Amino acid sequence: MSLLGRDRDFRLFWVGESVSRFGSAVSGVALPLVAVSGLGASSFEVGLLAAVAWVPWLVVGLPVGAWVDRVRRRPVMVGASGVSALLLAVVPLVGRQLTIQLLLVVALLVGASAVCFQTAYTAYLPTLLKPEDHAEGNAKLHGSASAAQIAGFGCGGLLVQFIGATNALFVDAGSFVVALACIAAIRFRERRTPGTRSPRAIRQGIELVAKDVWLRTLTIFGAVSNLGLMGYQAIVVAFLVREAGLTAGTVGTLIAAGSCGGVVGALLGRHTIRFGTARALLLCELGLPTLALLIPLATRSPAYYVIGAFGVSLGVVGGNVVKATFLQSYCPPELFGRLTATSAFVNYGTIPLGALLGGTLGQTLGLTTALWITTAGVPLAGLVLLFSPIRRRRDLPIHHGTATPATTTDSSRLRTA
Repeated sequence: MSLLGRDRDFRLFWVGESVSRFGSAVSGVALPLVAVSGLGASSFEVGLLAAVAWVPWLVVGLPVGAWVDRVRRRPVMVGASGVSALLLAVVPLVGRQLTIQLLLVVALLVGASAVCFQTAYTAYLPTLLKPEDHAEGNAKLHGSASAAQIAGFGCGGLLVQFIGATNALFVDAGSFVVALACIAAIRFRERRTPGTRSPRAIRQGIELVAKDVWLRTLTIFGAVSNLGLMGYQAIVVAFLVREAGLTAGTVGTLIAAGSCGGVVGALLGRHTIRFGTARALLLCELGLPTLALLIPLATRSPAYYVIGAFGVSLGVVGGNVVKATFLQSYCPPELFGRLTATSAFVNYGTIPLGALLGGTLGQTLGLTTALWITTAGVPLAGLVLLFSPIRRRRDLPIHHGTATPATTTDSSRLRTA
């Protein structure tokens, strides 16, 4: 029987996460449109708005990881969802008093709440599922998240067009309320994990990543990849509106269409594991993202954006499924929060830099030139994996401390659901 059919707690977790992703996708379209259309923000300010949401990973990410390893994760997720709902409701409620400065503050605080939620979420999921269900659970969560984002992007553009960009943020606030209710209804009660207090706990997480070739490689790749991804995503809405001359509704529809690749990527990531996790990772993170180079051609035809974004989202989500399944089997459970926080500190730490880079390039060189530069960085990031031990292997290891993963085609060495 399918995991969704037999596990009530996972169904609740899945519904809450999917609804929350839908709301976040609506905000992903609405927030930059509030800045561009409602407040007349410059390209740099649009990039700054995208950047501040990720700055908290640099400021509080490591301490939060150490803290999450010492507490129960579910209450953290409930509290973070409630805070995010309140913050997002503030923007439409202030009405004409809204300024770009207030919008930046809200984005910053929602980002801080997201640090707590995402770290707890990543550490909580392996405890909620049996080891043999990890691959299926990851595929379902990533697939539904991509589907929710598709619907959210499409609805976001239409909501902005019909009820206004600020009012559209009520949808995201409501999605966090639904997520809160679903998580609170989960019956599974995890045990509090005895942990070391900071700063020693933080140091343990850093050493885990720094000394392990597999974790170190994936972390460095994530940082370089996010630099390019966020560089173009921070300015692509402004590009489609100002350079391609598209309406808010059309922009939302195009972003939704491009995001369909994520649904395919979730399925691809789960099934390519059978042919080798290392090989699947190279395909997803190096091969498919080369289609990103089509995105700047959207001024000629919106179809170029859809094809390019489809390839990027397919590769990114497929790669995320492979990486998530690997980490859940490879990392010791008592260190999972610190692994998440340390990796995120590096990975997400480049996101505000990428957003600022995109905004700055857009302001100085023009949006089209900036998009060419930043989209080129997406496939180039895959070279980090190509020039690592991953290139010579069929599979990633399945236990921490394994010197080398399987290189043969012996199916008994593969970890499949």
